[in-house]
Amino acid sequence: MTVYAVTGATGHLGRLVVGELLSRGVPASDLVAVVRTPSKAADLAERGVQVREGDYSRPETLPTALAGVQRLLLISGSEPGGRVAQHTAVVDAAKAAGVERITYTSILKADDTTNPLAGEHQATEQVLRASGIPVTLLRNGWYTENYTEQLEQYLQRGEIVGAASDGKVSAAPRADFAAAAAAALLADEDGDVVHELGGPPFDFTELAATITDATGTKVAYRNLSVEDYQAELQEAGLDAGTAGFVAGIDASIAAGDLETDSDDLARLLGRPVTPLADAITATRP
Repeated sequence: MTVYAVTGATGHLGRLVVGELLSRGVPASDLVAVVRTPSKAADLAERGVQVREGDYSRPETLPTALAGVQRLLLISGSEPGGRVAQHTAVVDAAKAAGVERITYTSILKADDTTNPLAGEHQATEQVLRASGIPVTLLRNGWYTENYTEQLEQYLQRGEIVGAASDGKVSAAPRADFAAAAAAALLADEDGDVVHELGGPPFDFTELAATITDATGTKVAYRNLSVEDYQAELQEAGLDAGTAGFVAGIDASIAAGDLETDSDDLARLLGRPVTPLADAITATRP
């Protein structure tokens, strides 16, 4: 019997992974949902999943959360600036608990990227490798939801504004990444494994054209310099630091840091990645 644990199990990604594991035949009794607030996982407990409190920021909660676990999916934290310490606490507790493999949601091209989000993922990968626990790195690209959740705004404005130039994004829906995470967690692997995960790449002109075709409303992409985009974001109400961060992500897209030709995601899924047009259409009533 293998016991699997998913951290952040009530989050957008974690809840989908738990559902995938159950649908793939993992007995609910062999699945641990590690959550900050157990009451939010009442539906999982009703299905027989073991719900345990585990808070990245409260290391004292982690040993009990991971007791008896063989395979752990560590979903990266959502608090920039504190994630390395939080992830290290989980890794330390996992090592003490005898966890046999950790699967971690990292970032695409973590070895060589200018993405402003990459630093904490790179540091976490180092912590994982130093732990001596075999690790599977899921270097996730962007979620298509980063764009589909802004669809109404794009339609109202008739444009997507950014500084990505003709850089491409190998995005996929969150559900595809969750299914891949479940597959990776269940896989019997030796040693460390790295998966570069992304869907068919598109640039923002293609994104705008796909939205236009899917909705019948004309949307265009307006490209700015990084500096002009940062200024426009500040005019829209973002503080200078946040505006610089967002513009920096677009600069990394322009540099190719969120594009991959890897087919790892489709291989883990056992099917093609969900097309962009389908992801957009699925958001429409």
